[in-house]
Amino acid sequence: MKIGIGLPNPVPNTEGHVLVEWAKRAEEVGFSGLVTIDRIAYPSYDSLTALSAAAGATERISLMTNILLAPIYPPVLLAKTAASIDQISGGRFTLGLAAGGRPDDYEVAGRDFHRRGRNFDDALEVMHQVWRGEVLTEGSSPSSPTPTRDERVPTLFGGNTDKTIERMLTWGDGWTAGGAPAAQTAPYAKQIRDAWSAARRGGEPRIASLAYFSLGADAEEPSRRYLRDYYRFTGDFAPMIADSALRSVSQLTDAVKAFEDAGFTDLDFDPTVAKLDQIDRLAEAVL
Repeated sequence: MKIGIGLPNPVPNTEGHVLVEWAKRAEEVGFSGLVTIDRIAYPSYDSLTALSAAAGATERISLMTNILLAPIYPPVLLAKTAASIDQISGGRFTLGLAAGGRPDDYEVAGRDFHRRGRNFDDALEVMHQVWRGEVLTEGSSPSSPTPTRDERVPTLFGGNTDKTIERMLTWGDGWTAGGAPAAQTAPYAKQIRDAWSAARRGGEPRIASLAYFSLGADAEEPSRRYLRDYYRFTGDFAPMIADSALRSVSQLTDAVKAFEDAGFTDLDFDPTVAKLDQIDRLAEAVL
C-alpha cells in the first residue's frame, strides 16, 4: 500500500509558499503522493492551482485531487486544466472526482445542487471527448493538450452508491473512500473489487482513502479548531470529527495496518495543521 500526505490547502491562514515547500519536503522524505481536499464555500486554496504549483516544484511524487467537486466546474475547462497538469507533471496527476453533498458550495458557484448527479454524468462524457481531441463545435479546434496516457487523465470516483460504481466502471480507475475508518469502508471496497472483476476490467482497481492527523501536543488544539470549523455544518458531529483525527504514532500505524488488511492500495494522511514539521513527524511514524 502506498502512503501519501495531503497538502494543507484547506487549512485557513496557510501562506501560499508553505504549499510549495510542503510539496518539496513531502517528496524528499519519501511520501508516494500529494492530495488535496476541495471546497468552494471555504477560504481554502483551489485544488487544481495548488497541484499545478506542486507539479512544478517536484519531480517524482504523484498528485491527486481527493476529491474535486466535478459538477461545479465547466467540463471543458476542467478537462483542459486536468490535461495541462497531467502534461506538466509528466503523467503524475490523478483526478479524484465526486458530486459532493454541500449545497453552499453549489450556491456560491451559481450551480444547481439538485442536478449535480446528472450534470456530473454529462460532464464526464464531455471531458473524455476533450481528452480524445474531438472538436466540440464546427470550425473549432481541440480544446486541450493530449493527456500523457491513453487519451485520458486517470480518474478515481468518490461516493458509496451504485451510481459511483457505474461511473467507475465506465470512466474510472478506481474508488476513493473519503475520511472514514477502514472498518467502515472495507465492505464497499470489496463491492468495488467485485464489480471490477465482474466487468472483466483488467488488473485491479485503485482503492484510496484519507485519514486526518496531527502529531505533537503543540498541534492538537489548532488541529481540533480547524476540524470543528471545517465541519461546523454538521452541527453536533463536528466535535466528534475533530476527536477522530489520528494524533499518536500507535493510531497512525494501526490505521496503516487496517487499511492495508482491507485491500486499499493508497492511504493519504491529511494534515490538520499547516506546519512543515508535521511532514517529518508523520514520515518518522509511518514510512
